[in-house]
Amino acid sequence: MGFHIHVAEGPEDVEDALAKSGKRVVERLDAFGILGPKTIAAHCVHVNEAETDILRERDANVVHNPESNMGNAVGVAPVLRMLGKGMRVGLGTDGYTADMLESVKVANMLHKLSEGNPSAAWAEVPAMIFENNREIAARLFCRKLGVLEPGAAGDVIVVDYHPPTPMNASNYYGHVLFGMSGGLVDTTIVAGRVLMRGRRLTGLDEERITARSRELARRVWERF
Repeated sequence: MGFHIHVAEGPEDVEDALAKSGKRVVERLDAFGILGPKTIAAHCVHVNEAETDILRERDANVVHNPESNMGNAVGVAPVLRMLGKGMRVGLGTDGYTADMLESVKVANMLHKLSEGNPSAAWAEVPAMIFENNREIAARLFCRKLGVLEPGAAGDVIVVDYHPPTPMNASNYYGHVLFGMSGGLVDTTIVAGRVLMRGRRLTGLDEERITARSRELARRVWERF
């Protein structure tokens, strides 16, 4: 089945693993047989070279969550180094935002700042979201994703974006990075079914759901 687990997100995770087992986080997980091609190792901020080698050998999927890491002040994941080793590193949010395009923008800036190089991460971030995320999802959902062709899942979003400058195959990522946002997504189609049209969910009562959500959230907070 695989596992979805947060891995070495903060330095305390490493300290805890060493105290309990004498092994670092990835080494400990590997000893339990948790790492593999259907496992998502989220974060991987505090991993050393030996641990990245283990993740690569086990063909595990790493998912980078830049805003969450920044918000929790846990550090910068060595994703550029991992990608350089040929590892499959995807891009996520850890629930810090619901906007994946926002995560793209933040990842782009974070690694430029971390590396002290304004050219850093220009190629790696789009590879994470457009190529690696597709491969990870295809592994887990066992279906063809990310392409428009017969037999694929038929997942599409329509973005209400009117570019002020020409957009083509060579500069589309610049438009994604600097011009688009999740708020511009007008239509969402999943497996050929329209689930959102004109920014309105189809077949769902949004007002009733959000009202119920607020009620349940209040009860959960009171129980804390």
